[in-house]
Amino acid sequence: MTASAWSLLASFLVVLLLLAWPVGKFLAALCDERVPRWMQRIEAPLYKLAGTQPGQSMHWLTYALALLAFNAVGAIFLYALQRLQGSLPWNPAAMGAVSPDSAFDSAVSFVSNTNWQGYGGESTMSYLTQMLGFTVQNFFSAATGIAVAFVLVRGFARRGDGKSRGLVGNFWADLTRITLWLLVPLSFVLALFFVGQGVIQNFDGYKTVNTVEATASAQTIAMGPVASQAAIKMIGTNGGGFFNANSAHPYENPTALSNLLQMLAILLIPAALCFAFGRVVGDLRQGWAVLAAMAVMFVVAVAVIIPAEQAGNPLFGALGVDQISSALQSGGNMEGKEVRFGIDASALFAAITTAASCGAVNAMHDSFTPIGGMVPMALMQLGEVVFGGVGSGLYGMLIFAMLAVFIAGLMIGRTPEYLGKKIEVREMKLISIAILVTPILVLAGTAVAVMAGAGKAGIANPGAHGFSEILYALSSAANNNGSAFAGLSANTPFYNGLLGLAMWFGRFAVIVPVLAIAGSLAAKQRLPVTGGTLPTHGPLFVSLLIGTVLLVGLLNYVPALALGPVVEHLVLWK
Repeated sequence: MTASAWSLLASFLVVLLLLAWPVGKFLAALCDERVPRWMQRIEAPLYKLAGTQPGQSMHWLTYALALLAFNAVGAIFLYALQRLQGSLPWNPAAMGAVSPDSAFDSAVSFVSNTNWQGYGGESTMSYLTQMLGFTVQNFFSAATGIAVAFVLVRGFARRGDGKSRGLVGNFWADLTRITLWLLVPLSFVLALFFVGQGVIQNFDGYKTVNTVEATASAQTIAMGPVASQAAIKMIGTNGGGFFNANSAHPYENPTALSNLLQMLAILLIPAALCFAFGRVVGDLRQGWAVLAAMAVMFVVAVAVIIPAEQAGNPLFGALGVDQISSALQSGGNMEGKEVRFGIDASALFAAITTAASCGAVNAMHDSFTPIGGMVPMALMQLGEVVFGGVGSGLYGMLIFAMLAVFIAGLMIGRTPEYLGKKIEVREMKLISIAILVTPILVLAGTAVAVMAGAGKAGIANPGAHGFSEILYALSSAANNNGSAFAGLSANTPFYNGLLGLAMWFGRFAVIVPVLAIAGSLAAKQRLPVTGGTLPTHGPLFVSLLIGTVLLVGLLNYVPALALGPVVEHLVLWK
């Protein structure tokens, strides 16, 4: 990596930590249900309308059923909105109804916080669908993930006195408070910053203009309420862009400053949740340990992807072709990247958005070098725990932390415990389910796609890269990321159905075991620290946690990666 790349990475991490600390303090208050009276007075009418009492804690199973029902209703509503959009208002471009398979895929995508987009945003969806459908689900899906993280953290923090067995909080209160007091204010402020940088926010009809080339015909330029959707797509690690080009579009991400703000917004809440975790369990060192494990893996990923892109494509060199130069350096792989961002900022964005389960892109990952494209793929396949999505990153990493102490307990012959809670047979069964669901969906889905005629028909590039396109798509869907190797033609009934199922089960088949673990932990007594307790806040545990994530999270995918990006790299650099 060049000095400028290290400087960019270091500056980004410093600013991120400075912003995440106060947000983490506020998140801890929400998790502890410490809400000021003036906030309670504003919330009260909403609870009355919903017919619930915010102080009435739910059993984990009731919490899970409420969460599933809420998200199922959201998916049905979003599906109906797309199917009926041709007859609904706020549709200046007269967009017709979305096909049933695409509407199903998109509804599941936005409800599951994946935001995989098989459609072209400005050429398919009306303003009403974008705002009332996708943007609203961006808020609710993000709030759902944070609520699940809150529940798991409460499971560790509660003393287990036997009077509140399995009680983990109130889903409706968590959802309301996270949306009302966290996501909406942050998104409002960020949207104003974006508008100041040139991101558009209007309800105008599409513009037809004459281009500067005398021989060219008129061009249609899409308009719309972009800044409001761009803000929550980043804050909530959603990723669904208003435009098909996503954050590479100049109306969605026009400047280097807006690009930096988008990258910071993606990791802000995932990093802040680590600080909140430490505060709620009463030991800030625990939060720092989890954050350190995430940061180490993230830095290593960036240190691989940027040099891979800076190295460029050797075939161009052999032909004597000099690629487009960025503002910072000459050469490198500029294919699929915006000149206004260059290689360093584009590669860093790719690492951030796939580490954080966001899926927004400011460059086309399909055009990355084989190793450069493998890094985002591997970050997703780790289980989206390197910062991860809002909420899902923390609860995913805590699942790996419990597995790490279980492995350590086996090695040293002691009963495994984490934060004073014993990790026993029930927890290990649930942990196994939560960890294995995603690899099964990815690998089985990839196998089906490469064997089925309809799956192979979507491949735009033959050979190893075509396999990588399918593997990336299933990794993105099942891990709820949403980015893509865009060479795959995925807006077909086959892929819309396959990826839709992967997104739904990749989200909720993990959430339910996590909630069950939280209920089990909440009922357990918190054991005191003794001389035989494994410290879970030092460098040794951070190393153990990283090793567990790499071995358990990534080992499943090594054969598939060898068939895709590794083979392609060896062929390219032979």
